[in-house]
Amino acid sequence: MSGAACLDGRAHARAPASVDPKLVEHGAYVAILGDCVACHTAQDDRPYAGGLPIASPLGTIYSTNITPDPDTGIGTYSYDDFERAVRRGIRKDGKTLYPAMPYPDFSRISDGDMHALYAFFMSGLKPAHAPNKAAGISWPLSMRWPLAWWRWVFVPKVQPAVASTDGDALADRGAYLVEGPGHCGTCHTPRGMALQQKALSPRDGTAFLAGGQIDNYTANTLRGDDLSGLGSWNEEDIVRFLKSGRNRHAAVFGGMADVVFQSTQHMSDADLQAIAHFLKTIPATKAGPAFTYNPAAAQELFAGNVSRRGARTYIDNCAACHRTSGKGYDDTFPALANNPVVNAADPSSLLHLVLIGGTIPSTVSEPTHFAMPPFGDRLSDQEIADVVTFIRSNWGNQASAINTEDVAKFRRLIAPSPVKKTL
Repeated sequence: MSGAACLDGRAHARAPASVDPKLVEHGAYVAILGDCVACHTAQDDRPYAGGLPIASPLGTIYSTNITPDPDTGIGTYSYDDFERAVRRGIRKDGKTLYPAMPYPDFSRISDGDMHALYAFFMSGLKPAHAPNKAAGISWPLSMRWPLAWWRWVFVPKVQPAVASTDGDALADRGAYLVEGPGHCGTCHTPRGMALQQKALSPRDGTAFLAGGQIDNYTANTLRGDDLSGLGSWNEEDIVRFLKSGRNRHAAVFGGMADVVFQSTQHMSDADLQAIAHFLKTIPATKAGPAFTYNPAAAQELFAGNVSRRGARTYIDNCAACHRTSGKGYDDTFPALANNPVVNAADPSSLLHLVLIGGTIPSTVSEPTHFAMPPFGDRLSDQEIADVVTFIRSNWGNQASAINTEDVAKFRRLIAPSPVKKTL
């Protein structure tokens, strides 16, 4: 599928005669790899016109207009201006961009992909007149000169070539996609005190893709940990998850649902296979127990034994979709047994889903979308603590218990907000 077609009409690949239409089309695909539309679109009818509020620890940042409008967008940018902004985090006026723009990862984008991306944004999009909004960050934190120091310390030199997998060409392509345009580490790698990613590749240590936090969700580890990571997933599981938003282990929700809907479902099968192959080369952060299904809870629930705390709440609210076996229904409702979200050390994502619900998006390969309703108004903090603990400790799951105070604190934390959060 071509990049221009993947944008579902958002790209207008009518390049001037001096621009190769194939280059524009390739650039549209690179934009899909980078999911550029996600942050740079506030209104569906004005893609790439910016204005999306993004919450940071310093205050609200608004994404910028990156259409070729000469007054409010990037219409006057030369290729060098564009390249410096995307790969180095430096605006045309020489000031440093806020690192809500993942330029540490984008420093790995190849020259060829950068030229194609520039061709797409300059010749494949309609200009949109949309003035950029000032960041909602108070002085002195609004001063940009300290960001230059941050950039000098934490942003690597442009190094598009990635070849670290012992001659495995498929894994090298996957490494490029994950570390570069796909910028998976932006969410799935923990951050340090200066809000920098602790690692940008496997060469930087075991923090790479070891899990992070975004918008009060846990972005699970993508390493080979068996219970909480991808240890029990095979390559086909990963491909299916990225292409359809679901597989036999889990289903997407939150920000990852947007990534699948706008980006990964439109990637080529070859690139999805490369990503999966590379991710399976990354070892576990630490050795841990392998998952072994335990049928005891299923047998108790099937027999009507709900004597254990959380069991009756599970039967009344969860079992219809996720079954007494905890195995869910393939391609419809995800399994809870051996689900990395359930087994994560941090229960934030599971609490988030129980309290406010979630939706599996409609994709080309799986056009039917399913939703989990919110239970925050239906269940008390004690009931949620009990049922989540029940889920995290049965069918072979081995995660820790949570208490009522954990639920109450998290309930206060996730008050509804229209602001997309990052970092």
